[in-house]
Amino acid sequence: MTHTRLLIIGSGPAGYTAAVYAGRANLSPVLVEGMQPGGQLTTTTEVENFPGFPSGIDANELMENMRAQAERFGCTMIADVVAETDFSQQPYTVTLSDGTRLTADSIIIATGASAKYLGLDDEKKYMGQGVSACATCDGFFYRKKVVAVVGGGDTACEEAIYLAGLAQKVYLIVRKPFLRASQIMRDRVAANEKIEVLFETNTVGLFGQDGVEGAHVVWRKGMPDEKRYDIAINGFFLAIGHHPNSQAFAPWIRTDEAGFIVTEAGRTQTNLPGIFAAGDVADPFYRQAVVAAGSGAKAAIEAEKYLTTR
Repeated sequence: MTHTRLLIIGSGPAGYTAAVYAGRANLSPVLVEGMQPGGQLTTTTEVENFPGFPSGIDANELMENMRAQAERFGCTMIADVVAETDFSQQPYTVTLSDGTRLTADSIIIATGASAKYLGLDDEKKYMGQGVSACATCDGFFYRKKVVAVVGGGDTACEEAIYLAGLAQKVYLIVRKPFLRASQIMRDRVAANEKIEVLFETNTVGLFGQDGVEGAHVVWRKGMPDEKRYDIAINGFFLAIGHHPNSQAFAPWIRTDEAGFIVTEAGRTQTNLPGIFAAGDVADPFYRQAVVAAGSGAKAAIEAEKYLTTR
């Protein structure tokens, strides 16, 4: 068993930023990187909306730089995932998949959230080459092009409206014969001449040579009047929700109905003393790298204050 004053779980912008701040505070943090070092950001290509990079920066390079910065300030990285937690008493205990047990006086949970996908092989094939789960992140690359958004809730409508401000045309692909979004969002979609809603439609595949060039769709799938056809698109955006990666902490940490960790208003403090949450695992709304990084800084500052006053 290894003991540390501060354990950070997760290696996206929130985790790495927390590690930088904690390291500079001489806390010698230990960080468990998880299954996807660098987090969700590594599934995209160029990042143009992170401050300090006027020409943009490759997403993997950005995360590698954050990691190196955290190591520079004394953060120890562990390439493993959390298998089990015991927060019933202090120090808190975390067991990794290889059986290693870590104890910590304070913990920052920064495990992020995973976008929900349709389960198509083509989604993986074209990831970063036309497939995205974040219109705000990648919409800029589709100016004056044709894109599709999958989903029928408020998030999908918001993404479609946002993209309509950039793209030439937006298809909103909806599995049901209606939008389940709020009335105001339905009205906004209906009023936007750039958005065409494809009701009762399922996407069954994507195609293209060097990226997405189109989608195979089915209208009224499985019905007698089923119709299969293709639409020409340059981008394919998923807007069917996110899974917060909070399962390992659910027995101890308070979450909302969707699984996002609940923190005190304006802070990163969870329901347990000395345990903080930062980034997308506690953020069902923004889901932006710069916001996650900011919350990671907040969590590290709160953890440092907690450790110096206990």
